[in-house]
Amino acid sequence: MTSPRSRISKAVIPAAGLGTRFLPATKATPKEMLPVVDQPAIQYVVEEATAAGLTDVLMITGRNKRPLEDHFDRNYELEDALRRKGDTERLSRVQASTTLATMHYVRQGDPKGLGHAILCAAPHVGDQPFAVLLGDDLIDPRDPLLTTMMDAQIEHGGSVIALMEVDPDRTHLYGCAAVEPVTDGVLRVTGLVEKPDPAEAPSNLAIIGRYVLDPGVFEVLGKTPPGRGGELQLTDALQTMSTDSALGGPVYGVVFKGRRYDTGDRGDYLRAIVRLACERPDLGPDFQKWLRTYVAEEMPTIG
Repeated sequence: MTSPRSRISKAVIPAAGLGTRFLPATKATPKEMLPVVDQPAIQYVVEEATAAGLTDVLMITGRNKRPLEDHFDRNYELEDALRRKGDTERLSRVQASTTLATMHYVRQGDPKGLGHAILCAAPHVGDQPFAVLLGDDLIDPRDPLLTTMMDAQIEHGGSVIALMEVDPDRTHLYGCAAVEPVTDGVLRVTGLVEKPDPAEAPSNLAIIGRYVLDPGVFEVLGKTPPGRGGELQLTDALQTMSTDSALGGPVYGVVFKGRRYDTGDRGDYLRAIVRLACERPDLGPDFQKWLRTYVAEEMPTIG
């Protein structure tokens, strides 16, 4: 008999956004390919999925996203050049991205929102629970989140979303959840509001970019009208599911208290690079030394 855990093997990564906050860098380069130290942001996300046992990865792409496919494909000319130079370290790193997972791609076509991107995954996912990972959120591998969410889905059924406490005056940047306790570490989601004003937010628990979804979400998304910004909002579908177990609910929440790097904002992107570079054994000691000197000698003169 197949265990419930084995059914969760597919991950969906929406990557069709235009990356307008990083223009002009993203005019010809997908935002997901922007480097975080020396590895594109999207590779961290795929590595997180595979570390949780999700070996079948579907990426939802759009125009000008071909570099994503190229990154996870073989580059025989580059590999051969590195091999002839005897550069086995770089050769290993180049090859690593090609063996992470079985990669699939589908184009979203029209940019109609996150809900629409997930709906594009329906033919590939089928009738089994699946994970969704947004590329703007990098979760530190030392603080696993997906496995916790998958465990919660197996124990309680329905769908599971990742939540994180944020400053109350920043709730307008996120979807926020109304919750009630179920067990230690797991909450029942009773309501969701997309980017509420602080005075109207049901809590300061914000939805971050990790989901484990029941396949019933596809039926709900297919019947959900466009919401905020004229786009098909996943939050609206989850709100429906939270009140009806027959539609892929209930919806549960897991509060994440670990290290998360937001690469969708320019300032947070730079902070993520600094944090990760400082922790790299090959870069950290020299970089931290320079950083301390820079802060001590240069920062007092700024502003």
